[in-house]
Amino acid sequence: MSRVISLCGVHLSGNEQQFISEAFACNEVSCWGSNVNGFEEDLKHFVGGNNEVVALSAGTAAVHLALIACGVGPGDEVLVQSFTFCASSHPVRYLGAVPVFVDSEPDSWNMDPALLEEAIKDRMAKTGRKPKAIIPVALYGMPYKADEIMEIADRYEIPVIEDAAEGFGSKFDGRVLGTFGRYGVLSFNGNKMITTSGGGALVCPDVKTKNEIMFYATQAREAYPYYQHEKIGYNYRMSNICAGIGRGQMTVADEHIAHHKHVCALYKELLADVNGITLHENPSERYESNYWLNTVLIDPDLHVVGEEHAYEAAVQGAVGGAAGVTHASSTLHTDCEPNRNVEAMRMALDAAGIESRPLWKPMHCQPVYKDAPAYVNGVSESLFKRGLCLPSGPCVTDEDVAYIVSCIKAACRR
Repeated sequence: MSRVISLCGVHLSGNEQQFISEAFACNEVSCWGSNVNGFEEDLKHFVGGNNEVVALSAGTAAVHLALIACGVGPGDEVLVQSFTFCASSHPVRYLGAVPVFVDSEPDSWNMDPALLEEAIKDRMAKTGRKPKAIIPVALYGMPYKADEIMEIADRYEIPVIEDAAEGFGSKFDGRVLGTFGRYGVLSFNGNKMITTSGGGALVCPDVKTKNEIMFYATQAREAYPYYQHEKIGYNYRMSNICAGIGRGQMTVADEHIAHHKHVCALYKELLADVNGITLHENPSERYESNYWLNTVLIDPDLHVVGEEHAYEAAVQGAVGGAAGVTHASSTLHTDCEPNRNVEAMRMALDAAGIESRPLWKPMHCQPVYKDAPAYVNGVSESLFKRGLCLPSGPCVTDEDVAYIVSCIKAACRR
């Protein structure tokens, strides 16, 4: 193939340019205007209920502001799912607070409710205080056990911040993620279900809360004829131009979600005869994943061509379509890494022009969090060592999936 099959590429419908052009024509290129207001209304309708939505510069900003709204400050503890991207936990440290990591259960791969309650009891016994918030994550779009998590959170009166950044449009018991807890975090990064090029949103319970979040997101200014600051604020409001992209994307959001689900069904069909590779699917009818990224587990006993050469050379730059600046690797190995056959499969797909990448490395295994409390059961580490993310975006065609699966089969040793 001449082109690279991206892990989760951007697909623009054509309406985006219309909204952007209107913003330019009206000279609304800052963080105020008809697009950002309209995008928030679109999102409010999409998530349903009586919720309000604030459009922000990133999903990370949404986590940060939700933590502030929950009163999190220096020395406080926040219970965070360990199996996740760093944006779930880094904002806790921004505020001088301590992330307490909770491992996953094997059904959804998300926060284990039993471990969550164990962590709450143990932290209260050790610190004399309740954790200030709980952050479950919809990993790769898969819903968490929202009913069990919310029951525990309500019983201990701890607010829940749902990190649904990867779970836009995913549902549990027919209810959209981001509407169970006090706050819900959405992301519109360039690789998400819909994009605003970069951006996010915070789902809030009411207008009063939305206005308070907006206050902090727009520099926290008091009502004087000059800039008066009595609290620390942030420049987190989404621009009207980015919101224009989002409004265009909302017209095809349902199509994007349907396509990701279709891609999952196609992977399931084509991988059915491959022993040793398991596709992660909804555990039951209560779950409705958007399948943001389709993921597979590779059995350690399944041997892959070239696995004896895995980890022989240092990786240059980011992998699997990720962007940004990376530091050169100091060693070829870390103390927790994917199995050799998983890395060999990633390398084989990369050589075939197919982007893939390992699952998220659990936060409790990250050097930057080596001193953070963690309640673990081995689930997320085991998944990380065996898992791989496959191309799933709206630009991935049926022919692409067939080609990807053919390359996977070719890489498996008979």
